Amino acid sequence: MLIQSSDPSPRAGITAVGSLLPADVRSSEDLQQEVARRSGLVLPPRLLTQATGIVSRRVAGEGVYASTLAVGAARRALAAGGLTPMDIDLLVFASASRDMVEPATAHIVQAELGSRAHALDVTNACNSFVNGIDLARAMILAGRVRRALVVTGETPSRAVQYAPAGLAELREGFAGYTFGDAGAAVVVEAVERGGILDVDTETHSEHWEVGGIPGGGSRHPRGDAYTYFRGDGHELRGVFEKVGTAVIDRTLHRTGMDWDDFAKVLVHQVTVPYLERFAELTGVPAGKLVVTVPELGNVASASTGVQLDRVFGELEPGERVLFVGLGGGISIMTMVWEKS
Repeated sequence: MLIQSSDPSPRAGITAVGSLLPADVRSSEDLQQEVARRSGLVLPPRLLTQATGIVSRRVAGEGVYASTLAVGAARRALAAGGLTPMDIDLLVFASASRDMVEPATAHIVQAELGSRAHALDVTNACNSFVNGIDLARAMILAGRVRRALVVTGETPSRAVQYAPAGLAELREGFAGYTFGDAGAAVVVEAVERGGILDVDTETHSEHWEVGGIPGGGSRHPRGDAYTYFRGDGHELRGVFEKVGTAVIDRTLHRTGMDWDDFAKVLVHQVTVPYLERFAELTGVPAGKLVVTVPELGNVASASTGVQLDRVFGELEPGERVLFVGLGGGISIMTMVWEKS
């Protein structure tokens, strides 16, 4: 499904960015030792590191919530843009994590910031943040708001089964051992040139059962067993390999761009082998990627936001960035953005 504006004006773009990482660092070796100790399983040495390429990840400590990370990133983004919370008309909390089922975590973020914007949550697994940016763009182009703050706070480390009952449960929750925590935020507003040039999506919802956290909704409202991430990482990777490149190929063809036209390519990162496979299938030059997964793990929807924050200051006006979102559900999303 193509979502783009044929009219080159008005435009909306990303004008400021911020991110926040929890202070606590947990190595894959420490994580594996904890799982082995709590489960009683004997695991091969360096299993997690060798299987995922992840050396470490950041973990939210006691009293640090999804909203905490989002607020910290939001304050940095506002400061970078020379803005105050009252300059925001729309606040979107776009994340796979949240503080609670109700109310929307956006209100908790807003209460901390002290803003009075229209506030709501957007949730679509690891595509949440890019979806939130697209929603903000649409509302700006529709004349509903002038300036939006899109934030994410991801704490998937709290959905990890650290004491699996056996090898079957270890395999079922293995993808969770890739998780790390992080927050990110962007300011989206009207721009005179550049901005978000193109957005495209593709969904394959028949695969919604491949992976996720089943608890907290009407199907499984209670029970700790449902609060852990469950999924078949190999099946999920297979689905993405089968359908994931089509939307990227379509984007490049429609826009008339190739890899040389992008200063950076920001892609959701799950593991090092998966990122290497993505580069192999798409042909994206390794130098275009902003690699974070070995040191941060899979930080869910915060992945592209953290990557953007790392390179934002290096980008020159007119340089373009391709966002590639991959989310459970299954959804694939691309966004072409030009720095104003």
